[in-house]
Amino acid sequence: MILVFSPKITPRLDYTVGLIFRDILGTSAEITSDPDAFKRSEAPKINYSDAPLPGGLYLRADPLLSETGIKHYDPSPIVFEGETGFFGTSADSFLPFDPFASAFLLVSRMEEYLPGERDRFGRFPAKASLLYRNGLIEKPVVNRWALLVARELEKHYGKMIFPARKFRFFPTIDIDNAWAYRHKGLLRTVAGMGKEVLKGDFGNFRERMLVLSRKRKDPYDTYDYLEQVFRGNESRIVFFFLIGDYAKYDKQVSWKNRNFRKLIKELGQKFEVGIHPSMAASTTGNYSLVKTEKDRLEQIIGKKVNRSRQHYLMLKMPDSYLHLTEAGITEDYSMGYPDLSGFRAGICTPFYFYDLTCEKVTPLKIFPFQVMEATFLQYLNLHPSGALEKIKTIMEEVKKTGGVFSAIWHNESLGNNGKMDRWKNVFEEMIVTGFRYADQL
Repeated sequence: MILVFSPKITPRLDYTVGLIFRDILGTSAEITSDPDAFKRSEAPKINYSDAPLPGGLYLRADPLLSETGIKHYDPSPIVFEGETGFFGTSADSFLPFDPFASAFLLVSRMEEYLPGERDRFGRFPAKASLLYRNGLIEKPVVNRWALLVARELEKHYGKMIFPARKFRFFPTIDIDNAWAYRHKGLLRTVAGMGKEVLKGDFGNFRERMLVLSRKRKDPYDTYDYLEQVFRGNESRIVFFFLIGDYAKYDKQVSWKNRNFRKLIKELGQKFEVGIHPSMAASTTGNYSLVKTEKDRLEQIIGKKVNRSRQHYLMLKMPDSYLHLTEAGITEDYSMGYPDLSGFRAGICTPFYFYDLTCEKVTPLKIFPFQVMEATFLQYLNLHPSGALEKIKTIMEEVKKTGGVFSAIWHNESLGNNGKMDRWKNVFEEMIVTGFRYADQL
């Protein structure tokens, strides 16, 4: 158990201490505002205040964790033994920057509450972030700061205090469009054929006809392949289904379609599943759609659904998370950028969402992801070899901290249509490497 002294125990401090010691370092921690109790304690301890006390390590506290409200911060980076943090401390502090204030600033996503740059969908872009501006977007800095705190405590007390941390691998699959051509209904099929003819896209027209005549497998029908790749690891996988009504950005097969329902039910019997809230649920103001779509999925699979990932990664702080909570979602997997790989909140450990508007921790647990194949294909235009190198580099960063490496892939990127064969190889190597690392003792 770690004891932390602070003259004022605030919700922000309580949350951050739990994040660093319980969630990342795997031990318990208590906070006391009684200096005498701190002095008497023989537990490993940190004095997080404005003045030193006898015993333990001292860290001059930045005011951030004793404040309330949402403000703009652009702290200067401070480098110490290869680690970069923010919010300077003092010469007698055991670190020259404040890892607690730094961690809270990133994990609370305070910068995303503020007005500023947004992309065409209203999303906060990676290049507007503090981490990107400081060249840290591909580093799980919050985990690294936690390990730095652990190292300094163990050095000070001359003994092992914290348990070993084990790397975990968590691949996920988004089903935005279950089939490219099949089960779309007569009107959508005829409209699709018409567009292909008008555009002179006879390659897709021919493929469509071959699929519809059952002479070729639908290119998005990669479910047998996925079951094979994940065999033996089914409990580690989550499939997210888009199940909203048809719209410009929600072009899934109708949730009423018996073939789609059969697919969902079959995959739901083998894997964990979650809802993929539609673009309409995020942008129309009708947030009850999240609950409607969740109810649809529960009806199909016959059990409760508590996981979600936003379609198009549509996140608006704090509205998106509050509406998910209202709909009964307890785990969300949207914390990552569509335009860059890396660590949106600077962390590779699941954490609870802290609502800055009412200064309290919520029951919604956030599972960050680091890479998505659509990022490489649509935003970075990377060659498969370059994408694999990027994946392995980030995976190694997570492995060093004993964190969780999570990736998003889509069924439509794994078809046998020639164009995606190299991306299948990237996917397979990522899966093999990730599970090998996770299973190492």
